[in-house]
Amino acid sequence: MKTKNGKVYIVGAGPGDPELISVKALKTLKKADCVLYDFLSSPALLKHVKKGAKKICVGKTDGLHLKEQDEINQLLYDNSGRYKYVVRLKGGDPAVFSRGFEEERYLSERGVPTEVIPGITSAIAGPESFGIPLTVKNKIQSFAVLTGRKEDPDAEIDAPDCPTLVYLMGVANIRNIVKALRKSGRPDTTPCAFIERATTKSARIV
Repeated sequence: MKTKNGKVYIVGAGPGDPELISVKALKTLKKADCVLYDFLSSPALLKHVKKGAKKICVGKTDGLHLKEQDEINQLLYDNSGRYKYVVRLKGGDPAVFSRGFEEERYLSERGVPTEVIPGITSAIAGPESFGIPLTVKNKIQSFAVLTGRKEDPDAEIDAPDCPTLVYLMGVANIRNIVKALRKSGRPDTTPCAFIERATTKSARIV
């Protein structure tokens, strides 16, 4: 299969604070000829994109998909044939409840060179930004990261036997998460924190 001329970088933008993007990710963003970005990546990061670069919003949120996944895959493929450096800018980390590696696989199977650049996930940055450690030496030695969102609203939420549980995308499903925690045998006195818009100026914790 013929290799395309351009290369696609699947870049983790971090949890929301534009200063929490990695040095490598920022360098890659600055040289991009075309950027496909999500709602979850900070808009401030687009200020670093060079003048004249093509910018395409492909954001998805509950009830609003500007582009479906197959359209995003096709856009990445098409633009890799037009531009030397294409960046797929994704909120958080491309491999944590994201389709970053699905996009990478799609492109690789079609002969497009790719590189995945990790990003800081909100699973870690969110709690830490409010002074909540996920592990404590000699006391809490593991944590699990789970999805708080299920496509089927009646599907049970997981609550494994692990000292610290972190649920992502769970704001709209808090009732079912609490139900799962109680069903797992955890007492009502178990400390919980609900965090929205972590690491941004509008961050909120309950």
